Amino acid sequence: MILSIAQTGKRAPLEEFLGTVHGSAAERQARAPGTLTVGRVKFFHPHRGEVNFSAFSPDGQTLLTASEDGCVYGWKTQSGNLLWRLGGHTGPVKFCRFSPDGRLFASTSCDCTIRLWDVAETKCLQILKGHQRSVETVSFSPDSKQLASGGWDKRVMLWEVQSGQMLRHLVGHQDSIQSSDFAPSSDCLATGSWDSTIRIWDLRAGTPAIFHQELEGHRGNISCLCHSASGLLASGSWDKTIHIWKPSTRSLLVQLKGHATWVKSIAFSPDGLQLASAGYSQMVKVWDCNTGKCIETLKGALDVAHACTFTPDGKLLVSGAAD
Repeated sequence: MILSIAQTGKRAPLEEFLGTVHGSAAERQARAPGTLTVGRVKFFHPHRGEVNFSAFSPDGQTLLTASEDGCVYGWKTQSGNLLWRLGGHTGPVKFCRFSPDGRLFASTSCDCTIRLWDVAETKCLQILKGHQRSVETVSFSPDSKQLASGGWDKRVMLWEVQSGQMLRHLVGHQDSIQSSDFAPSSDCLATGSWDSTIRIWDLRAGTPAIFHQELEGHRGNISCLCHSASGLLASGSWDKTIHIWKPSTRSLLVQLKGHATWVKSIAFSPDGLQLASAGYSQMVKVWDCNTGKCIETLKGALDVAHACTFTPDGKLLVSGAAD
């Protein structure tokens, strides 16, 4: 398991710390909760602004970070070496994500655009325009052929990756869309909004009457969403809780409670048995998805954790930032 904490200062570049939890997977599983140890610290810098999001490439070899300074950074995971720093956005970069095939990545910005980048040549291929306010989230379909985006204009847009053409405009949320994720089958898209609801859009239906179902239960803004490989959906909220749903039946399977602040980021482990969550604090929690119990609480040494994600081999990354 990897723990990474990031921090910026007004006079210093952002530093991101990367450490590994010692022991094999079997040894870690056999340990009692609360016995994780962190070591082999690495540094990722020089960002020139806060880190708003981070994402691993599908092979886990590259770390992507979205920065307040308007740039997207690529890092070599093992060495921490900077591979690229890409400008082009005219506002802070809010979100970034690799395509499942690893050939592209997308970045979103306060400049109301989405940029599609070629990984091999590290160049911008498409600038997607259509949103009227800051674009807060983007997600690729599992086959890497479609892209979904959402933001402060309350719009969800579906794009064709190859041409950059907008395919559908999904209407229904009453407030800003902050998170999105395709189901593993590509048939459905989940979106989370500050209207405290989650919408499941059936992408097999025709336009414009696209069928959707609504998941209600949170008592605060929906800040993050993610699917497990088996199709379960997890949602994090400003109400300090995480819900795990079975979207096909609209069933709430388990509610995770324990964060003292709003939940900023969540990620399933590759096997779907655990869920990591970062609250707007130094605390990162790891949960057993079957029992709903918190099995680990990791406290960062620095500041707020901004994102957490599992690498393909099950290691955990957490990044943070401060003013």
